[in-house]
Amino acid sequence: MPEKHEKRELQLHKEQLQVSKKWSETANVRVYKRTYTEAKQINVPITREELIIETKSVPSVDTQNSGIETITIPLMEERIEVILHPTVLEDVEIYNQQYKEIIPIQEMLKEEIVRIETMGDAKVVLDFPDGEG
Repeated sequence: MPEKHEKRELQLHKEQLQVSKKWSETANVRVYKRTYTEAKQINVPITREELIIETKSVPSVDTQNSGIETITIPLMEERIEVILHPTVLEDVEIYNQQYKEIIPIQEMLKEEIVRIETMGDAKVVLDFPDGEG
């Protein structure tokens, strides 16, 4: 009667693809306002007063009143006053937006299979379930 030999097992392994995702900072965007100066010239009409002196001939009259008479006449003009005030040019909205994108991932997966090599006159009986091997 043949002796019963010790049973040995060989584990076969197969790699499986597992994908996980995590957030990472990919960019840093700086948004700021910049002020620039622009020379602007406009023509502003103003009004000024001027003094006009006209002489008129009068009939000869006794000019005994030779006192000096002084008349003061104020002259006026418009002065330009420049006032700068800011106005809203436009509103700029800044926000993050997420979008979905499909990224193809390709990996080579390893799978172990059983191979049998015999030397000499060995009788091998294959008993694989589901036709494996």
